[in-house]
Amino acid sequence: MDSKLLNDDIATQVRQVFSQLVEPVEVLFFGAENDCEYCADTFQLVSEITDLDEKLTLSTYDVEADREVAQRYRVDKTPGLVIAGRDGDRLIDYGIRIAGIPAGHEFSSLIHDILLVSSRDSGLNDRTRLFLKGISEPVLLQVFVTPT
Repeated sequence: MDSKLLNDDIATQVRQVFSQLVEPVEVLFFGAENDCEYCADTFQLVSEITDLDEKLTLSTYDVEADREVAQRYRVDKTPGLVIAGRDGDRLIDYGIRIAGIPAGHEFSSLIHDILLVSSRDSGLNDRTRLFLKGISEPVLLQVFVTPT
């Protein structure tokens, strides 16, 4: 695809937001060779985003060819994204996943997720953190969005 998804104005705004990045972040893109309508657009979008700041990197995987990696990160939908912290050679998995293309309002969520991971702080207050430490069973929180 020759044209950019992010126009110059949006890219400038995102660069300004990314001036707040503290620690490195790696976006893991999971696609599929077949039956993935939005894989190419999603890959292009995250490529353009990660090119906007040196603290951001992008890794690409195929859910079939890289099945072990997809299973490790519990990615079973394509396109799929994992937003992880980078600490030298180590990735820090904060459990943030995006399934589908983060377009429309979800674009803001993607940018916000990158900022959160870069800060290494959720922004939750002490009372909430204490409550969450008391949870002993795994919790799967999913937010579904439908295109309008």
